[in-house]
Amino acid sequence: MSGGFWLGLIVVALGAIWPFGRNKDDAEQPETIQEVEARVVVVDTTATIDSSELKAMESYREFLDLASSDPVLQAEAMRRLADLQLESGEVDALPPGDAALAGGIQGTIDLYEQLLTSYSDYAQSDLVLYQLSRAYEAVGDTAAALATLDRLVSEYPATEHWTEAQFRRGETLFVDQRYEEAEAAYAHVVERGPDSAFIEQALYKLGWSRFKQLEYANGLEPFFGLLDRQLGANGGEPARAYEAMGRADQELVDDTLRVVAISFSYLDGAESIGDYLRDNGNRPYAYVVYTGLGDLYIEQERFQDAADAYFAFVEREPAHSMAPLMQVEVIEAYKQGGFADLVLEAKRDFVERYAAGTEYWATRSFDEEPEVAAHLKSNITDLAAYHHAEAQRDGNRREYAEAARWYRTWLDSFPTDEGAAQTNFLLAEVLFESGDFEMAAREYERTAYGYLFHPASAEAGFAALLAYAEHEKSLTVLAGADAAVERALWHRQGIDSALRFSRTYPEHPEAPAVRTDAAEKLFALNEFANARDVAAEALLTPMTPELERTAWTVVAHSEFDLANYAAAESAYLSLRGYMGPGDLERNDIDERIASSIYRQGEQAQALGLTDAAVDHYLRVGVAVPGSAIRATAEYDAAAALIQAGQWQRAAPVLESFRATFPDHELAASATASLAVAYSETGQDLRAAREFEQIASTGESLAIRQEALWSAGELYQSGGDAAATAAVLERYVSEYPDPFAQAIEARHQLAELALGRGDETARFRWLEDLVAADATAGAERTDRSLYLAAHAQLELAEPSRRSFEVSTLVAPLEQSLRRKRERMEVALAAYTRAAGYGVPEVTTAATFYLAEIYHDLSRDLFASERPPELSALELDQYEILLEEQAFPFEEEAIELHEVNAARTAEGIYDEWVALSLTELAELMPGRYAKHEKGERLVTAIW
Repeated sequence: MSGGFWLGLIVVALGAIWPFGRNKDDAEQPETIQEVEARVVVVDTTATIDSSELKAMESYREFLDLASSDPVLQAEAMRRLADLQLESGEVDALPPGDAALAGGIQGTIDLYEQLLTSYSDYAQSDLVLYQLSRAYEAVGDTAAALATLDRLVSEYPATEHWTEAQFRRGETLFVDQRYEEAEAAYAHVVERGPDSAFIEQALYKLGWSRFKQLEYANGLEPFFGLLDRQLGANGGEPARAYEAMGRADQELVDDTLRVVAISFSYLDGAESIGDYLRDNGNRPYAYVVYTGLGDLYIEQERFQDAADAYFAFVEREPAHSMAPLMQVEVIEAYKQGGFADLVLEAKRDFVERYAAGTEYWATRSFDEEPEVAAHLKSNITDLAAYHHAEAQRDGNRREYAEAARWYRTWLDSFPTDEGAAQTNFLLAEVLFESGDFEMAAREYERTAYGYLFHPASAEAGFAALLAYAEHEKSLTVLAGADAAVERALWHRQGIDSALRFSRTYPEHPEAPAVRTDAAEKLFALNEFANARDVAAEALLTPMTPELERTAWTVVAHSEFDLANYAAAESAYLSLRGYMGPGDLERNDIDERIASSIYRQGEQAQALGLTDAAVDHYLRVGVAVPGSAIRATAEYDAAAALIQAGQWQRAAPVLESFRATFPDHELAASATASLAVAYSETGQDLRAAREFEQIASTGESLAIRQEALWSAGELYQSGGDAAATAAVLERYVSEYPDPFAQAIEARHQLAELALGRGDETARFRWLEDLVAADATAGAERTDRSLYLAAHAQLELAEPSRRSFEVSTLVAPLEQSLRRKRERMEVALAAYTRAAGYGVPEVTTAATFYLAEIYHDLSRDLFASERPPELSALELDQYEILLEEQAFPFEEEAIELHEVNAARTAEGIYDEWVALSLTELAELMPGRYAKHEKGERLVTAIW
């Protein structure tokens, strides 16, 4: 179009609205057309024009009113006016007038029709037809709109609107259910090429047009063409492509997949999918198509068909990343259909296809495919549980074997999983129940000692002992030397297992009995040193009086047989505390005590230690007054003193001997010796030792106990810490009751150890205090709980320090395992402290538990990076570290929040405050907030 036309049009259009350009005096003088045409108009392009569309339409109308003789200008003005009226949202507000000029959709239609009639050779008639069809659509005249579009595509095949016109034709024909004609229109759009803006909608509607004509197979081609564009572009991952789409595209894909599934269901189901992909090429999103068909069958409650559809893909591409998840859908379909046997078979098929070591995992790892790994774990668990239950129901050995097989498969696939220990325990249970006691013992031991502590650890350790016992029974029927060797070896292994159990799980209710039984068995094997040590260990833990008596018996007899007579005496004295006056063994033990003391005298005398020997001899009568060897011991004491010239000491000994044994055959000799002693010395007796002497020789247990406690109090008030500790230790050893007083003694012993800087002794007494409280039963008090809670909190500190100093260095797996092991020990210790329910201990323990998790999270982030990693590998390594560290930080936050929540219970101490401080750092958006104040006057009003 010529520049003159445009200049003329601008002049005409702007002349009606231009606010400047005339002199005031000229405003009243009419101008001629010639004057207007001759005027030079300067256009200010910076000026703002209000309501420009309405102004433009008014200008075009004025131009048409001028009745220009130029048909080109006239036609162009008519089209532009019609276009403005069609596009403008203000058409109804135009001033009234001629229908063709005043506006309104019908007026617009009339303008286009007039233009086409009056200017048949108009250069942009294709555009006029395009706009006219839109106008007809606007008034709802679809027939006229379709006829106009038919004319457009027929008369102007090269117009730029041809593709859109065909698509709009297809839409109108489709709505009118003229599907064959609609199919042709959509096909024209598709034939124009893949770059059309309407290509995807055209493919979609082309498929639907064929579907409506029941041409299900032919309809698949355009549907797959659409899916190829949306899901299969560049061979990418369909799920990611779908996630990257907008909502409209996702809905389009969903609808397409739905109709594709319906189409295949009307054909031959999953078999027809395979045929199509074979004939037309595989698709990266094939699993989506199979899934769609399966899901459709699920909706229709055709569960067997659904399972077949899902499984068809598994068989087609068993190594595909989605194949295991499709197998999961097979299982779910059978579940929904209530096909229990098929569910079991599908689970077995899943495991056999995707267990560790199968082809699927040749290029993958569980960490890369956590969802598949989780399903694998779940299915193996279900298979094992099923066969285990079946075996327990009827005792079928084949079922036991199957259960054991699946438990072993689980352990082979997930050897380091947190559930491995429990699975190993179940394997041991199956072996035990099936009568394979030897292997059961091995697996119980693996469960108890081959993993970090877990809920079944102690139970497995004890169950191993039962398995040892059962297998030993079976060995008793064997004869021959080899059988005897085997029995002896197995018996010794059982003892070792018992010792390992009792030392690993000292708090297990059966641990004391197990340890004591092991000590007795060792004694029976003449392993006196081992028997003594094991029994002594047992006595450091809470036990029943019966077990304590047995343990002391083993200790005492072992020490005596080892010629450790001092230790034997002490043990026999402790043992005697468990025997009442009428106990049948009391006399034997008393004689053992006397014999142990007398033997000490003999040993000292053989070494030339007269004083020590005399002391031991005299102690026989003190320790066991009614002993058969007392008279011999006291006379030997006096004889040794006389031989050494110690008359002052000899005199009272002889006097006592004569008074105690007036009829003894040596009484006369004693009288003679006394006469010599008195004449040689001339000394009076010294005062006896006070409370400690009473504690040793008092008439009753109560008097001796009270004397010993009083001695401890006096030593403490006098500042003799060493004596105080000695007395309290003796008190705790000899007088466990009453409990309240004994627990205070342990507390004081721990404090005394702290005062002298003996950390080992302090921790020993703290552990003893915790153990005593734990077994106090009904005698337990708030005070004992308070002391035990604080003791446990302090006992947890070394494990936390050990955890904190454990650094994470390359290789991370090894150092992380070591740190995790120390972490579990520390967590268990603080958990026990929190369990006492003492508020300040609970808040402290909770804080430290949170900090342990937080420390591990931070240490993971700060851990040493393997130097050999590339930049990309390092980035991936960092992501893995973050994934590892994040759950621990979450655990720390949760625990700190538990502490923070205690403020609602009225608990607020330094540990709660510290948790809040940590939360402010970990979750600043929630906890690092400050109060917003208001001015006083505003707040009051």
